Amino acid sequence: MNHITIMPNVQTKLLEDSRTSFFDFIPADSVIWTKDLSSSIDYLSLNLDKARTYVEENKTYSSSKIDEIFDSAEFISEKLGTKMTVELGKRHYFSSGEEFSFSISPQPSFNKNFDLLIKNFQQNHIQNIKNLIFADSSKQVERLYAIFEDLAKKNSSIGKIEFTTLLLSLHEGFLDNDLKIACYTDHQIFDRYHRFRLKKNYSRNEALTIKEIQSLKPGDYVTHIDHGVGRFAGLEMIMVNDKPQEAIRLIYKDNDILYVSIHSLHRIAKYTGKEGTAPSLHKLGSTAWATLKQKTKKKVKDIAKDLIALYARRKATKGFAFNLDTYLQNELEASFIYEDTPDQVKSTRDVKKDMEREYPMDRLICGDVGFGKTEIAVRAAFKAVTDGKQVAVLVPTTILALQHYNTFRDRLKEFPCTVDYINRFKSAAKQKETLERLAKGKVDIIIGTHRILSKDIKFSDLGLMIIDEEQKFGVGRRN
Repeated sequence: MNHITIMPNVQTKLLEDSRTSFFDFIPADSVIWTKDLSSSIDYLSLNLDKARTYVEENKTYSSSKIDEIFDSAEFISEKLGTKMTVELGKRHYFSSGEEFSFSISPQPSFNKNFDLLIKNFQQNHIQNIKNLIFADSSKQVERLYAIFEDLAKKNSSIGKIEFTTLLLSLHEGFLDNDLKIACYTDHQIFDRYHRFRLKKNYSRNEALTIKEIQSLKPGDYVTHIDHGVGRFAGLEMIMVNDKPQEAIRLIYKDNDILYVSIHSLHRIAKYTGKEGTAPSLHKLGSTAWATLKQKTKKKVKDIAKDLIALYARRKATKGFAFNLDTYLQNELEASFIYEDTPDQVKSTRDVKKDMEREYPMDRLICGDVGFGKTEIAVRAAFKAVTDGKQVAVLVPTTILALQHYNTFRDRLKEFPCTVDYINRFKSAAKQKETLERLAKGKVDIIIGTHRILSKDIKFSDLGLMIIDEEQKFGVGRRN
């Protein structure tokens, strides 16, 4: 039972103190809201006593100085007594003028146990309590409906499940016995972190432009789409048609200078090339950059032709079409403790769409460290496993193999899926045992280095290979 106590403003004699305090900046008609004020007052008194003891023992200055610097608990208490004060909680500091009680209790903890959640829904329905589920995204709502629908199909004795979904953010769920409503949150049901949403004040394109400007430093190499590679030399005010205008100053070969209007930022990009190797600056007015662009376009066309031929052969090849998502897949994705980024949502959807086609898939997922690529791989791997297929995860190092194993194992520990790994840290006997279980189909997901490509590796029914090779694959090289 939660309480709110309202104490009317009472004019009392204040402690004599001519100092300016925090209360002098509060309007006279302000309403003060407090929670567990008694503990706060006790805490203030305790720490003021500690401060007095400290200055007396160290003889820094007299203890009376403490009272001149800090407001005492008694002073704060009497100041609060002149204001309309609302106290939250069960323990009251002031004598209450009005008291309100709310019959509210927190949402029960389900820990992703949907059978328990369904029973709770049905008990509420019997007591005429309306079930409301608050979700941050429409995707979570779809997952909830899919999970309940699949559970109802598998168990006809479940009966009718009644609830209403609201696409609104709520930090914590609760049960209000007075209003007869039970409010649940998707992140508590799935045991996920709840991330606060901040309103964006600018569009994504504008954010990228601002980020690009901030990332450039004098001396950085940049590429202009029309003039080639130069060096960034900062921003400078120049006169254009007798009007001052801010422009970007670029230095080219032979110290030639090019001014670029800030409105043409889209034509400039930070130079990206081989790490540790400085590029050659281009000469303004020369044909070298135009010639290089033409050669590059020809190479791109050649690569495109090869890719078109490759994908034509791939589409003509018969592959395994995976089934649509099951309730287990929805439950796995909903149990992700962080909220999916827009890129994660799109990438996951595209990967699963590829897997459900009848020809072999080949998709590249690019992203910086921490952007959630591994989570996409986990979801794709589990989708393959639920269709009875095995998954191989190829990584470049033994350390990464162990890291991925821990990640996959932790994410899938509550699901019917067996994960194992092989690397040089495993003994020969353990590796042999793992490979025997893999050949018999007792290992669903195997993680390892290039060892898993050896001829002696036998799979029972391999359906998906995930390659984490840090851009070492898919790049044409000339020896």
